[in-house]
Amino acid sequence: MDKILDIDNIDLKIISLLNEDAKTPYTEIAKKVFVSSGTVHVRMKKLEDMGIVKSATLNIDFSKLGYDISAFLGIYLEKSSLYDSVIEHLKTISEVVSAYYTTGNYSIFAKIICRDTNHLRYVLDTIQKVEGIDRTETLIVLEESINRPIHFFDKEK
Repeated sequence: MDKILDIDNIDLKIISLLNEDAKTPYTEIAKKVFVSSGTVHVRMKKLEDMGIVKSATLNIDFSKLGYDISAFLGIYLEKSSLYDSVIEHLKTISEVVSAYYTTGNYSIFAKIICRDTNHLRYVLDTIQKVEGIDRTETLIVLEESINRPIHFFDKEK
């Protein structure tokens, strides 16, 4: 049986509320969902065990920490069979904050965050030396216009 069938609307409401603000206390969520805080705790443990909830993250404005450049990197592989080894190497480069195996022009689409153009150049040089990477294409982010969680329910008015 598919594990997704083991969740209900209470689970989805809990996920939705925490997806908007992962710092929301379970007691506050419990009040909004009309269950006990113990129920929220048990439900969250179940969702973690099922692999639905992987972690709680912060939404950080990296520019305020001195990281002024975000860029997307389209990566062309020499052969698609090299994907696993290239990803393992990219995991060791801390400026690579996400990477996706994709269809289309690129084999891998990654996001990198750097302090400045010199740092970006260093990171690009490092990535382009990874065995299995044929070439890369860099798209520098000028502004992030949308960054939001998915909503499972319409907001209550």
